[in-house]
Amino acid sequence: MLELPIVENNTAPSGRPKRPEWLKVRLPMGENYRNVRSIVDEFNLHTICQSGSCPNMGECWGAGTATFMILGNVCTRSCSFCAVKTGRPNEYDEDEPRRVAEAIWLMKVKHAVLTSVNRDELKDRGAEIWYQTVRAVKERSPETTIETLIPDVKSNWEALERMISGGQEVVSHNMETVPRLYRKVRPQAKYERSLEQIQRIKDYGKRTKTGIMVGLGETREEVFEAMDHLVEHGCDILTLGQYLQPTKMHIEVAEYVHPDLFAEYREVGLQKGLKYVESGPLVRSSYHAERHVF
Repeated sequence: MLELPIVENNTAPSGRPKRPEWLKVRLPMGENYRNVRSIVDEFNLHTICQSGSCPNMGECWGAGTATFMILGNVCTRSCSFCAVKTGRPNEYDEDEPRRVAEAIWLMKVKHAVLTSVNRDELKDRGAEIWYQTVRAVKERSPETTIETLIPDVKSNWEALERMISGGQEVVSHNMETVPRLYRKVRPQAKYERSLEQIQRIKDYGKRTKTGIMVGLGETREEVFEAMDHLVEHGCDILTLGQYLQPTKMHIEVAEYVHPDLFAEYREVGLQKGLKYVESGPLVRSSYHAERHVF
C-alpha cells in the first residue's frame, strides 16, 4: 500500500492550507446548463447543486442532470460543513412531487437523484412527500431510475420505511465523517444511528450508499475503520470527496488530500468489500450517480 503524504507546507499567509491546482473547476456554461437552469427556475424547484454550492454544478448541469432537493431549502439541522440554510422551514408544498416529476420528464433524465433538507419538526420527517415524489417520477417517467439521498430520521423507522418504499433503486444516507469528528461536524447526528439507518435500508432490500468528506482532520486509519463499519452494516457504495469550506462561517479545511490518496482509498475500500467506491477531490454524493445502479 502506498504511503503518500497529505499536502504539507502548502499554506496561505493566514496559516490555512492553500487550495491546490487539482481543485480548480470550470464555471457553469453552455446550452444544456442554461436549459437545466431554465427548467429548475420555471418549476420553482430547489437543487442541492445550488443550495450546497457544489463544485460540479457546471459539469452535471452541462450534461443535463441535476440533484433535486425536496421539502424546501431550509434545514432544521446546523451542521458545520453545510451551505444549506438553517432555520425554521415553511410548510411543505404538497404540489412539489408533481413539479419535480414534470421537470425530470422534460429534462429526459435517465437517472434522477433526489435529496432533501432535514425536517425534524415533522412527525414523519417528511416521509410522505418523499414517497409521493418517487411515485410521481416513476409514473411520469417509468424508465427513469432513481437514487434518493435521505436525511437522518432520528430512529423513526416507520418513517424510514415509508420514505424508501416508493420504488427507488438506490437509497443513500451520508455518514459525512469519521466517529471522532461527529460532534464537531454533525452535532445533531449520531454516528451509530446513521450506521443503523444504513443497515435497515439494506435489510429492506435496497442498494445502499453513503458519502464521507475528507480533509477535516481525520486520519487514514479512521477512514479505513469507517469503511469496515460500513461493510459490516451492509453498505454497497461509498463516495469520498474533499471537504471545501463554503463560507467563512463554516468549519475550516484542515488539509487538502492528494489525488493519489483518494486512489488509495478507492483501492482499500474495494478490498474491504464495498461494491463500488467513487473517490476523488471533487467527488460529491451524487457525482456520476448513474454509475451506481448496477
